[in-house]
Amino acid sequence: MADMESFREAVAAWAAGGPGDPARELAARLPVRAVVLLEGPSDAAAVDALAVSRHRDLEAEGVCVLPMGGAMSVGRFAGLLGPTGLGLRLTGLCDEAERRYYARGWERAGLAEHGFFVCAADLEDELIRALGVRRVEELIRAEGDLRALETFLRQPAQQGRPPQQQLRRFLGTKKGRKIRYGHVLVEALDPDRVPAPLDALLADL
Repeated sequence: MADMESFREAVAAWAAGGPGDPARELAARLPVRAVVLLEGPSDAAAVDALAVSRHRDLEAEGVCVLPMGGAMSVGRFAGLLGPTGLGLRLTGLCDEAERRYYARGWERAGLAEHGFFVCAADLEDELIRALGVRRVEELIRAEGDLRALETFLRQPAQQGRPPQQQLRRFLGTKKGRKIRYGHVLVEALDPDRVPAPLDALLADL
């Protein structure tokens, strides 16, 4: 049975130079109406978690949340999926440092310049600021990572850095941790404390 994961895999293979017919067939069969282009799986985890908290089933709505494996790939994916490709509606979420890649990719694909949303630094930074350092530390303790955090904070490179930057860096120090905390941090948010870029992205779908 075709599902959105099959479509994601077909698009990734297409972007890597494979045939486009599998993605075209799946897009029509599912059907897919929109694609959210994200840098990586931790961003996808946060988007999925917020959708669940708002009782939305994005796959059932025909929305594909697609981590690309890096922001520099956005032009390739936008070209394949947007007006010059499958003709799907595109949106996305990126870090401030990646804005230029998204803007260039959107332009080349013939899309409106402001069709994506930008985090001030990155999504982890947005979530930490929304929750506050103390609450994030409580969540890290609840997840069983307090000892790892304490060890990390003793490293010379972390001395004198603001707590928010320390936590942001900690989330990226172990494979899979950013993905797990993408879920954990979003699930802990009060409804009125969702970071503006993430909130606007979901509202726009």
